[in-house]
Amino acid sequence: MVTPTRPTKPATDHQIQLLEGAREFFPALITEMDAALSDIQFETYIFDCTGTGADVAEALMRAAARGVRVHLVVDGVGTGRLPEPWRTRLRSAGVRIEVYSPLGPLGLLLPRRWRRLHRKLCVIDGCVLFCGGINVLDDFYDPNHGPLAAPRFDFAVRAVGSLVQHASDTMEQLWWRMRAVSDVRHRRLSLALADMRAASAARLAIKRAQSQRRGMRAALLLRDNVLHRTSIERAYLRAIAQARREVIIANAYFMPGGKLRRALILAARRGVRVQLLLQGRYEYFMQYHAARPVYGALLAAGVEIYEYESSFLHAKVAVVDAQGRRAWATVGSSNLDPLSLLLAREANVVVRDAAFAQQLHARLVRARDAGGRPLDPHEYAARPWRERVLDRVAFGLMRAALWVTGNRY
Repeated sequence: MVTPTRPTKPATDHQIQLLEGAREFFPALITEMDAALSDIQFETYIFDCTGTGADVAEALMRAAARGVRVHLVVDGVGTGRLPEPWRTRLRSAGVRIEVYSPLGPLGLLLPRRWRRLHRKLCVIDGCVLFCGGINVLDDFYDPNHGPLAAPRFDFAVRAVGSLVQHASDTMEQLWWRMRAVSDVRHRRLSLALADMRAASAARLAIKRAQSQRRGMRAALLLRDNVLHRTSIERAYLRAIAQARREVIIANAYFMPGGKLRRALILAARRGVRVQLLLQGRYEYFMQYHAARPVYGALLAAGVEIYEYESSFLHAKVAVVDAQGRRAWATVGSSNLDPLSLLLAREANVVVRDAAFAQQLHARLVRARDAGGRPLDPHEYAARPWRERVLDRVAFGLMRAALWVTGNRY
């Protein structure tokens, strides 16, 4: 591996740039990939080479062809096996690819297969981090719905600072653990031992990075199923509890558990303006119907709910008190639903910076005003009986699925 020579900022000096949609994210990502000197670490739930997604694939191949170490991890459900000819082209160029938790013959019938790699992270030369909710997927294309008339609404950030090393070490650890599992499966035991040593070294590096994160303006929050089960949810709960003026959340798949619901209701009751910008288009049965049974209590407490209808909303972002002294914002991959908060690997960047919070706030308000339809409490209460039945069925199925996994929410 070549030691990178690009300048880096001091450990306590984070610089965070907000990127809206693939139209801003992909050019920034590709620019950094084309400047990579030693390595690219990339994890994503969906890697789709349709449209502008092909530009990202081409950038990875250009980097690998000039000797950059390129590790690409995709999820076994979101992406599965990359289609030909892209899989062959990427491997021929030198891109090393691993699939996280391939489904196998029984697919999602096994509850342990519900634990997915949902985070979207890219670290380049250990200097620059990209994190957010944006997959490698064209803004104007949906794998299930085809071409879109308007771009998908989503965000990512470009970050420099000490959180980059934390992300890099975490990704390195996962990569070598996956390689070790693959080597054991193929009876390459000596390689498996070497891979586990590399994973252990990465784990020690993570601990060192975590010990250096005090006093930072920004932090990387990771959710896994071992040590960091509730880190992202606790950050939301703390920020909402400390809110004094306003909470605005944009979330694609919104099915909050009891703690989050209570936090939002209590904030609204103490005079905080709480606004939720949620998915207004029908995408999946569970996503659409299981969320609606929780709306009633929120609306009754004074929480404002807007359903985004301009296109598919895929954002997972929030801003608290953007105009206050303790402005708080987060951009990441975690939905506020059971899959993200109880089962998936997720990553969010949390930023305490007034200028950043105000920028994200302005974009959310613009989206709310341009594409959000306010949900009227009376309209919600009077929705047809058939819709209510479907809502309850979906909600019941979600609760039953959680019971199978042994989780309470």
